[in-house]
Amino acid sequence: MTKRIAAGVGMLMTMALAGGAAGTAAAASAPASGKASASASGNKTAKNYLYSSIGDFDEKVKPLVDRPDVAGVQLVVPWKALERKKNQYDFSAIDQALKYLQARHKKLFIQVQDRFFEPPTRLPDYLLKDPEYKGGAAPTKNESGLGPGKPGTVAAQWNPQVRARFQHLLKAMSQRFDGRLAGVNLPETATEVDTKKDRTGYSNDAYFKAELDNMAYGKKVFTKTPFIQYVNFWPGEWNNSRNYMKRTFEFAKAHGIGLGGPDVLPNRPAQMQNSYPFFKKYRGQLPIVAMAVQEPDFQYKNPKTKKPYTRQEFTEFGSKTLGADGLFWATSAPWLQKPAAR
Repeated sequence: MTKRIAAGVGMLMTMALAGGAAGTAAAASAPASGKASASASGNKTAKNYLYSSIGDFDEKVKPLVDRPDVAGVQLVVPWKALERKKNQYDFSAIDQALKYLQARHKKLFIQVQDRFFEPPTRLPDYLLKDPEYKGGAAPTKNESGLGPGKPGTVAAQWNPQVRARFQHLLKAMSQRFDGRLAGVNLPETATEVDTKKDRTGYSNDAYFKAELDNMAYGKKVFTKTPFIQYVNFWPGEWNNSRNYMKRTFEFAKAHGIGLGGPDVLPNRPAQMQNSYPFFKKYRGQLPIVAMAVQEPDFQYKNPKTKKPYTRQEFTEFGSKTLGADGLFWATSAPWLQKPAAR
């Protein structure tokens, strides 16, 4: 299996095959927005952005960012990289990337990462050690359509104390970057907690409610910068069987929250039975839609053509069917290895 970047963004788990007080206040107070996606007419093609881990910015992003066909960059940043110790935030890496990109008239999106294809080394130490957080993270099985992956970790957002710390991070980020970033997004909803090993009290319902709570809080504190939630699958649900997917899109529309996803895979059955129909249905009704074309996507074959997806297929499906305003391309995308058309 080819992994996604080291930050561990993609979590297409086996669930895809099997088919707090402060947060409540945040959800209630998050303002609605009537602004619709710019691609609602169906005529606009999504802009192209690079996608990478913030640790690979110098090596993989800088050589490509000056291309005229690239509008900016999405960088994935692990929670621990932003909060080295409790309440001690370090945004210097984002500051440096933002300064570099602004000098080139490029935009910056940040994905705040709380789940990984590895042990919990990318989560703050205090979260894992302080008894207040009851372990702070849960083990995941990390299996995908490309084969089994090694065990991973997801922050226990369903624990109100853990979620409060994550929201404190979002607030600190907003105080520094609101209005300066092109967007901030949370990672995909797909995950599969290993319930036999979990000690955090995980449940599908608790996880769903926690993710919506973080969506609402992010929108509350980022008043100028678009706030986005990636949604692809919900644990324990298939084809909206528990009404999670529909409720997510309704919630996002009502609160002016953008949505997106980690993969653009035209005609792929799993996605077509989960988030994709809702992106199509709610097209033009969300403030922003941002989709990623990540490393594994280049290995899949289009079920209709039986051939690997082409750049045109990714772009047309992302823009015209999913309504994407922006496509975040892994720096390994074949078209990025060729000179830009002038």
